[in-house]
Amino acid sequence: MPAAAHQRTFDIPPALAGEMRGWRTRSLVIGAVALLLCVIGGLFNADQFYRSYVWCYMFYIGLPLGMTALLMLQYLTGGAWGMVIRRPCEAASRTLPLLLILFIPIVVGIPHLYQWSHQDIVAHDPVLLHKQVYLNVPFFLIRAGLYFVGWILIARLLYKWSGDQDRGDTRAAGRLEAISGPGLIFFGFSVTFMAVDWVLSINPHWFSTIFGLLFIAGEALSALAFLICLLVILSTRPPLEDVLTHRHLHDVGKLLLALVMVWAYFSFSQLLVIWSGNLPEEIPWYLNRFAGGWQYIGIGLVLLHFALPFALLLSRDLKRDFKLLRGVAALIIVMRFVDLYWMVAPDFHHGQFFVSWMDFLLPIGLGGIWLAAFLWQLELRPLMPVGDPHLEEALEHGRE
Repeated sequence: MPAAAHQRTFDIPPALAGEMRGWRTRSLVIGAVALLLCVIGGLFNADQFYRSYVWCYMFYIGLPLGMTALLMLQYLTGGAWGMVIRRPCEAASRTLPLLLILFIPIVVGIPHLYQWSHQDIVAHDPVLLHKQVYLNVPFFLIRAGLYFVGWILIARLLYKWSGDQDRGDTRAAGRLEAISGPGLIFFGFSVTFMAVDWVLSINPHWFSTIFGLLFIAGEALSALAFLICLLVILSTRPPLEDVLTHRHLHDVGKLLLALVMVWAYFSFSQLLVIWSGNLPEEIPWYLNRFAGGWQYIGIGLVLLHFALPFALLLSRDLKRDFKLLRGVAALIIVMRFVDLYWMVAPDFHHGQFFVSWMDFLLPIGLGGIWLAAFLWQLELRPLMPVGDPHLEEALEHGRE
């Protein structure tokens, strides 16, 4: 191994660059075709298109947001685990302008998604009438605009100052750390309000004080699971094949285990409080999901989103086995889709289980487009932060 980190290059080699371009092209083509088919389907069933779109969009907005939060967390805490995920996190944060564009169908679909947007319904519903000060279309759009401005600005500054650090700016590390604290605070509040605005208000008669925290944990979990899958793929290719060690993956696997437990804790806490309270304003949300076929999805979430990953990730050997850890991460990604569907769909179908073909194609459509944008951004910089003063320490992690 070279004596100093600065003597190494982490630029993407031509072979990997060509491979990534192939992935990007295939993702874009498959995504565009799948999305086009769904748009055509939406011409015949607009309600179903927007209903499928909103829950699917919530997964993909969670990836760049979750990775931006992990990026800021790493700047505040340090550690070799964060060094190996920094560039993918930066690339993901740069896709937020794309997510802003992809938010347009939700804006167009407001009348199809949210009862509170219909004045005739609000006028005859005392609950909606009381909440109209907050739940109205102009204020909804203003809040969404503020979220995106804050997210994109933070991502832009993190990306810029990281580039300055690569070019030898010794003050960049201080700026990155300084913005990360306020950035995480903004992230916490904005994601909480986003979850209330875009998901919880689909059923405006229901409320939960822990709903935002549940979304924050879910986004971080989705982001970390995606990062693990990516790292395992890159670990077999230069320049990271000589960088990523079992210890790097072990550290990230431990964080994945922690997030699985946090998600389960928030989910159970919400259920426990609402179920024990048994209030007519709260309990119907769970009653709709414990009947009509939805209960089987709930059981699946308990077993495959928590119990199985939790049991597997307790193993030290599994967290050091690249392929097994990737398998657990892939399972979590699938269950994140299922969890979001379970959160959103029952409110549209009055407690009776229903699944549309768009619920399968839209994740492919949005996913293909987002993945193509992500891979494009990932190619723009070396795969490791070459200007970070702690880089060599991170490279030695697990080799001592």
